[in-house]
Amino acid sequence: MATQDQYDVIVVGAGNAALSAATAAAELGARVIALEKAPEHLRGGNTYFTGGTLRFPFSGIEDVKDLMPDLSEEEEAGVDVGEYSQEKFYSDLMRVTEGLTDPELANILVTQANPTMKWLGRNGIKWVLMYRRQAFKIGDKYRFWGGLILEASGGGKGLADQQFEIAKAKSVEIRYEAKVASLHEDNTGRVIGVRIKGPEGYYDLYGKTVVLASGGFQANTEMRTRYLGADWELAKVRGTQFDTGDGIRMAMDIGAAPHGHWSSCHAVAWDLNAPPYGDRRLTDLFQKHSYPFGIVVNMEGERFVDEGADFRNYTYAKYGREIMKQSSRAAVQIFDAKVMELLRDEYFIPEVTSAQADTIEELAKRLDIDPAGLVKTVEEFNASVSGEEYNPTILDGKHTQGIEPPKSNWALPIDKPPYVGYSVTCGVTFTFGGLRINNKGQVQDTEETSIPGLYAAGELVGGLFYYNYPGGSGLMAGAVFGKLAGTEAAGEALA
Repeated sequence: MATQDQYDVIVVGAGNAALSAATAAAELGARVIALEKAPEHLRGGNTYFTGGTLRFPFSGIEDVKDLMPDLSEEEEAGVDVGEYSQEKFYSDLMRVTEGLTDPELANILVTQANPTMKWLGRNGIKWVLMYRRQAFKIGDKYRFWGGLILEASGGGKGLADQQFEIAKAKSVEIRYEAKVASLHEDNTGRVIGVRIKGPEGYYDLYGKTVVLASGGFQANTEMRTRYLGADWELAKVRGTQFDTGDGIRMAMDIGAAPHGHWSSCHAVAWDLNAPPYGDRRLTDLFQKHSYPFGIVVNMEGERFVDEGADFRNYTYAKYGREIMKQSSRAAVQIFDAKVMELLRDEYFIPEVTSAQADTIEELAKRLDIDPAGLVKTVEEFNASVSGEEYNPTILDGKHTQGIEPPKSNWALPIDKPPYVGYSVTCGVTFTFGGLRINNKGQVQDTEETSIPGLYAAGELVGGLFYYNYPGGSGLMAGAVFGKLAGTEAAGEALA
């Protein structure tokens, strides 16, 4: 089967980055097609399984009110969202990635995040305040923390569904069960189309430009093990089973340069008995991100991370990797009755793997933790807690002394029954290694020259994240660089 149809822009993928690219290209009048490997009922890529949260700079509630047209005066009076500057965003990004983030990519992300949020809003994405995940009520106001305040209505599923509707309204053609196998080049080295495997076999599709936005390699067990290391084939995948690194591979097959942190990934605490890939009904609810308010132990009953090193936004994406290093690739988050009201909604789903007991020893037995080890750990932890004032909305400095690892903030004794433990393992969200692009989203070859006609965006772009990332910056980067790549690809095609 073959087609001679000529498109201005072919977008490979149909998640947040891909649909941002497709929408931006269509706005310029380009004829655009988005190719989705999955069948229609499994569409949405990794975006579907996220919380739908995007990190962006803002100067206060006045700067974001136009993103929430239904915000009432009463609701506005009851919140304190603070502010989050471009400088703070850049600083957070560099701080958590150990200063390794490509400065040019970082600058594009930071400066274009707010305008891109406004662009998404104008196109019809509905946003809501993140009360349950990013705010605590102090006095008469909900106070937001950690630089995150908005999520798409309906979470990741809502974001994906809205983006499909926007793309279709702008006449973007979306083709499902269209697995792109390779890129076509002409004799000059320009990318002129793609080879597709569909339900009826292989066929070719031609276009003036191609945008790769088909995700990382987190769902490819062979690539995970090759690049992330031993045992990573055993990790659970938080999202779609279709992100198998195809876009990265096909670009490198024609000489694209690998870039970024190939041996690292976004990996979080994920329910021990979650399925091997994302659940489309529960989406991101297998995550367990309230660990700053308790302690985390391995099956020997020993702590192994500083649970209060920073707001969870800046630690959760690297702590999954620490769980992978523990015996059986498992850990348990332990809380007492004092903090249960602070836990996020994900802790109260029926599918959670947890146990409750009136003594630490009994809790250990119910969760297969070494009882003597856990009792010793809790006793030493309780004795080490200092006396600063506890405040979950700030880095309160309430810490431990004389134990390793320390707990730097939010350290409260584990001493009020009932005690509850949640069993977790490692869930991989997306991989950090990918392709090198320039400031126009053009894919670079190994000689750092642009490959004509080829652009990239989303998880398969390398150079942004190393070891860790600030929560919400992955979706934001997908939208920013998707819009950039779509705009540039359409400009080139229409010229």
